[in-house]
Amino acid sequence: MITVNTHEAKTNLSKLLTLVAEKDETIKICRNGKVMAELVRPRSGKASPGELPVIPELTGVVFREPAEAPLPEEFFPDYTPGGDE
Repeated sequence: MITVNTHEAKTNLSKLLTLVAEKDETIKICRNGKVMAELVRPRSGKASPGELPVIPELTGVVFREPAEAPLPEEFFPDYTPGGDE
């Protein structure tokens, strides 16, 4: 594991990326002595941040309506708009 400050990281980014890619090195980038980021190789087979993993049990499941669609009124037979106020 290598630790560099932000100036070093900006100046040597290409070299640091080569170390990560070719030697599987982890680079910690610090500001004022605190780790702000890490350069690491992506983990294969894992979902990226913001990407949902595939759930094999749900393969073939089809949603007929968008999840945010309102429920039909028959789900609430006793509901009266403004009745609780």
